[in-house]
Amino acid sequence: MLKLNRVHHIAIICSDYQKSKHFYSEILGLKIINEVYREARQSYKLDLEVGNQYQVELFSFPGPPERPSRPEAAGLRHLAFEVDNIDEAVSHMHAAGVSVEPVRVDEFTGKRFTFFADPDGLPVEFYEK
Repeated sequence: MLKLNRVHHIAIICSDYQKSKHFYSEILGLKIINEVYREARQSYKLDLEVGNQYQVELFSFPGPPERPSRPEAAGLRHLAFEVDNIDEAVSHMHAAGVSVEPVRVDEFTGKRFTFFADPDGLPVEFYEK
């Protein structure tokens, strides 16, 4: 049987690189590990760390098509981050001017969670530890 160790990274393509870089590094607080501009692709690649693990790659490409988020389309549904305290996380997002859905409770785990959108409308979730 195949043995997968862990998720190595998640790649996100953004339409406005500077705006998304600010969102993921300054608002969400992901640590920038490496940033390169790939001239041949007219594209930035930004490596970001989550919880002392390299996990998110942010790409920019000229003129990417919009991602259908609503109605939900087939494919990757959302990106979720575990947080210690959902109320503190929501307050932080509100202070940064990010609109956050009301906190709900997962009917199966009893854990609290909420959703918000990144600058391109990608659904992002906070899920309480």
